[in-house]
Order: sequence, then structure tokens, then C-alpha cells
Amino acid sequence: MKTLKSKTIVLVHGLFVNNKSWENWKTFFETKGYTVYAPANPSHNGNPEALRKNIDPNLTQVNFVDVVNNLVQFIDALPEQPILIGHSLGGLTVQKLMDLGKGEAGVMIDGAPPQGVIPYEWSFWKSNFTVVNPFKGNSVFMPTKAWFHYTFGNTLPRVESDKVFDEFVVPESRAIAWGTLKSYAKIDFKKAHQPLLFIAGEKDHIMPASLNKRNYEAYKNQDSHRVTDFKMFNGRSHFICGEEGWEEVATYIYNWIKN
Repeated sequence: MKTLKSKTIVLVHGLFVNNKSWENWKTFFETKGYTVYAPANPSHNGNPEALRKNIDPNLTQVNFVDVVNNLVQFIDALPEQPILIGHSLGGLTVQKLMDLGKGEAGVMIDGAPPQGVIPYEWSFWKSNFTVVNPFKGNSVFMPTKAWFHYTFGNTLPRVESDKVFDEFVVPESRAIAWGTLKSYAKIDFKKAHQPLLFIAGEKDHIMPASLNKRNYEAYKNQDSHRVTDFKMFNGRSHFICGEEGWEEVATYIYNWIKN
């Protein structure tokens, strides 16, 4: 594996949360000597509680292309090409950005699947159908605490999951979720790429570990110049970046970056 020279990291958040969810990770990598950015997706910036009470009127217009383009502009303004780390939809966003040549390395944590990697796991559909309900169009999706406990916090006691909800959850644009089903969400698995690391949580409901494994296995023509790695963390839910033991995940990524 090549040595990564970049000392810049961009953390990419997923759906139903915003960049506040990366606060501990930002501090973790800054103490390791990295310059760390955690930009918010369009119409996602602010305090989660305030965003739930006062929904941005532009939120329903934000789609997956907007999310990617917002980050392309952000990355292009940086002094060096960054290492990209994304969670959930942010994982797919990182995968797309890597496909566009925007990162020195990419880490996908419990990433959403690109178009063509078919999810057949029941927990995926149970978690996601209410979001991509065709009868709801591009309306705002407002998570409930019961939904969040099943999809994100299933390894947590309900009372703890509810506290996480209050701290981090934001309303979401269904258009972003719909965008993952369209052609823009395709990845060219056969072309040469910079190093990629896929991380899965064993107990993840919304993005099951088996789905993450198929995403990883879709890459072809792997050789010493096209590093593609996979790691599953036992007992972890979709809240892998915040639940107890998140430091182990962050440390694994740090060591992978350092080789």
C-alpha cells in the first residue's frame, strides 16, 4: 500500500444527522496532527434541535447530486487533496467522490450502496421504505424515536437511543435518498482508484454488514496499486461512529491511513 501524504481529512455525514455528529472524530484526528473539516450538506447546517423545530424551506429541493457537488466545490478549494471519511449516505458520497478522483484515500463506514449493488436484506427495506415511500414524493422525512432506535440505535437501550436522537437527529430530504437509486449513484468498479476501506457494523439494520461486503466485493482488477480493504466490527450498530467503542473504529482507520 502506498504511503498517504495528505494531512487533511474531510468527514462526510450521512442522512438524518448533520456535521455535529462528527465532533468527537474531528477532535480525535486533530490530536493526531491532521487538519480536519466536517462540512454540512446543503440545508443541514445548524443545531439539530433547532433544525427539527424550524425546517429549512429549501430542504426538499436538496438531492444527491447537490450533496456531491457541494463537497466537490469544498474539496477543490483545499490546498491539498484530502483523505475522505464518510458514514452511511456519507459513505456512498465518499465512494462517488473517489470515483471522481477527489480523494487521496476513501473510508466508507456503513455506507449506502451505489446503484447496482442490490440490497435484499429485510432490515434494509424495513428501515428505508418509510424514507423512499413513493407516495411521499420529495417531501421532508422527519424521523421518529422508534424508527431511529431500530435503524440506528438498536444496540442501545431505548432511553439512551432517545437521548442520541435529541442530540443529533435532523429532518431529511427524501430527494437525497431517492438519488441513490438513480444513474448518478453508479460507480465504475473496474477503473483504477486510490486506496479504499469499507467498514461495517455487524448489528447494523439500515446498512447491513452483508450489504457493505457486497459493495466492497464489487471492485474488480484489484492489485497492489488498487488497495481495497474491508473490516467488520462485531456488535456495532449503524451508530458505530458514536456508540461506546467508537474510538476503536477511529483508531483502526488512523492506523490504516498510516499503513
